[in-house]
Amino acid sequence: MASKTTNPFTFLQQVRAEGGKVTWPTRRETMISTAMVLVFAVIAMLFFFAADQIMAFVVELILGIGR
Repeated sequence: MASKTTNPFTFLQQVRAEGGKVTWPTRRETMISTAMVLVFAVIAMLFFFAADQIMAFVVELILGIGR
């Protein structure tokens, strides 16, 4: 398979042109997305912590071992 080679200067020009076509998020959109990720991470943490505590309690209740 033959590939077409491009010199580095042309390649960088093409990369810059493609980067200009990208629709970048605004600072506000970035902050809102970051806040949403952090909130959902905390929600997931609380859920898994509660699930772990409940399962540990049930195992201790049934088997009488643990803790």
